[in-house]
Amino acid sequence: MPNLRNGQGLSTDWFSSQSVSASRHSYSQAISRSAPAVVNIYSVSIENDVGIYRSRPRERTSLGSGVIMTESGYILTCNHVVQNADSILVAVQDGQILDAQIVGTDPYTDLAVLKVKGENLHKIPQSEQPQVDVGDMVMAIGNPFDLGQTVTHGIVSRAGRNGLSNFVDFIQTDAVLNQGNSGGALVDSTGNLVGITNANFQVRDSRNGVRNVDGINFAVPYELAHRVMDEIITNGKVVRGQLGFIGGEIRGRSGVIITAVAKQSPAAEAGLRPNDIIMAINGTTLESSAKTLDMIAETRPGTQLDLLISRDGETIDITVTVAELGS
Repeated sequence: MPNLRNGQGLSTDWFSSQSVSASRHSYSQAISRSAPAVVNIYSVSIENDVGIYRSRPRERTSLGSGVIMTESGYILTCNHVVQNADSILVAVQDGQILDAQIVGTDPYTDLAVLKVKGENLHKIPQSEQPQVDVGDMVMAIGNPFDLGQTVTHGIVSRAGRNGLSNFVDFIQTDAVLNQGNSGGALVDSTGNLVGITNANFQVRDSRNGVRNVDGINFAVPYELAHRVMDEIITNGKVVRGQLGFIGGEIRGRSGVIITAVAKQSPAAEAGLRPNDIIMAINGTTLESSAKTLDMIAETRPGTQLDLLISRDGETIDITVTVAELGS
């Protein structure tokens, strides 16, 4: 050791240098904030197993996940997890096994709200307006195949919209989802909830069988899920407005062009026709068909809307009354 022979001694930097392990990246703190709020859901239904001479009841258990949204015990999950269930059990990460009641469901977003009574329930961290951008790192927390709580990670491949007319435009991610993940949490790198995990993308193969496509999975955006939950808790269901037309955008100009009008719909009764261009609603100029549908969906049924229409080069005003979707 030449330095010692020359009397220079050992440098103190040798002892204080940072180890490689100290600079490692970990999301354990984010998971510790959010994972206790993700529960396992077991929905039990009684089915009749028909035999040759008689039918006998058979118990069927479906597996899913859920997210504790409030300390009072409201839980968000997927509608298909609890659909047709005769009883629902919720397993909390601290060991509590709780009976759950369905508060309400929303088939359009495949969401359901449950209510449980438990002690010291851990509410998942939430931000009123979470920022979700393509490329953000996200983690999916759930109970795949009843293996116990599992975490997978990926990035946001496509950011979803938050309007009530949005039934399928969810967050897309490559974080792995498997059977049992439905209804679990999609969280960001700080542990805040950004979505409710829903499903993976499926296609039919050459034998008409269904197979999963790796790397394409979906979650309901948090803002949309929270809005649906609030509506269900307040009204027992989600109330959406509709006029009964299909429209699209026009390249290079504002407005929404009507491509089809449903028979006996509010749009048909008001006299709207295919190829009409809706320029404005209640004085608001229309720039996007998606935002227009959101505006209508979020309008209470029974409300009158003033439409500015361009038809064959002429401008006309039409008043239409919003109806309830599904009524």
